[in-house]
Amino acid sequence: MSAGLSEAFDFRAEYIISVIRKTGAKVVGFQFPEGLKRKGPELAKRVEEATDAEVLISGDPCFGACDLDRTLISSVDIFFHFGHAELEDTGLTRKIYFIEARSAVDLVPVVEKAVSELRGQRIGVITTVQHVHKLPEACKLLEAHGKTCVVGRGDSRIAYRGQVLGCNFTAARAEACDEYLYIGSGDFHPLGVALSTKKRVLAANPFMGDVREVDPSRVLRQRSAVIGNSLDAEVFGIIVSSKNGQMRMKLARSLKALAEKHGKKAHLILIDLVTPEQLLQFKVDAFVNTACPRLAIDEAGRFPAPMLTPQELEIVLGERDWEELILDEITESSI
Repeated sequence: MSAGLSEAFDFRAEYIISVIRKTGAKVVGFQFPEGLKRKGPELAKRVEEATDAEVLISGDPCFGACDLDRTLISSVDIFFHFGHAELEDTGLTRKIYFIEARSAVDLVPVVEKAVSELRGQRIGVITTVQHVHKLPEACKLLEAHGKTCVVGRGDSRIAYRGQVLGCNFTAARAEACDEYLYIGSGDFHPLGVALSTKKRVLAANPFMGDVREVDPSRVLRQRSAVIGNSLDAEVFGIIVSSKNGQMRMKLARSLKALAEKHGKKAHLILIDLVTPEQLLQFKVDAFVNTACPRLAIDEAGRFPAPMLTPQELEIVLGERDWEELILDEITESSI
């Protein structure tokens, strides 16, 4: 996403300007995910030149619609969050607007390339919010090649059919499929679908034009090592996020009770930004992450103690078999 952002994604500048004029806002907040942050100054300049408003850009990390900058929100008249669709359960106010930054990239070439590598008949088609508007076009192409295209409806945290988040793969599990075609960039979304469904997943990157089969074996080996290193743990630090769309206190308390049932000690740790540095002073044998599920995977090996997912804690305590390991998700029933 480093080049040609203006051409590749729609930041809806004219719409933003019209909202500011209509509301009379004088101080406006912008929040971008990491891959789009460099667009902030350019867009802010355009908005300020077209309105009487001052734009404040969030400089903090942003990991999704679950991670709204509440400090900035409280300091502005209206707030624009870019790159994600609204989550149903974030308790938003009317001052927040979601700009999904839809992509203009043509999906046809990479879907054409993927067709010859698909083995099944019923193909589950999944993507991120940037490409959901082009799924009908992708399905039409697949069906022209004799495939049955399945675009599932996820739970209430999912805004569109076929959309997956880094923490929610319910759209992939909504209907039976032989295999999946993920259209988008990055590894985590298709990897999550592969681990969640136990089915073959092809990842088609429309920006790079490449198609590859997702291989979850490396992550499974990594998670096996984390579980093995936690088998003798006696004290667990259970991480709870204070972010609006990640706080799973009910789950954290149930995990604490489960650990204590097995004669272990467990402590609840409420934290906003979970980093290895923030956890250095906690002397525990293992952590259990109920915040963003990506933390345990993306930051594996960097924490001062093994970082388990909730499902992995169950394996460590003998409540779940290794064969039943799945990737952690934040779903409508877990918040």
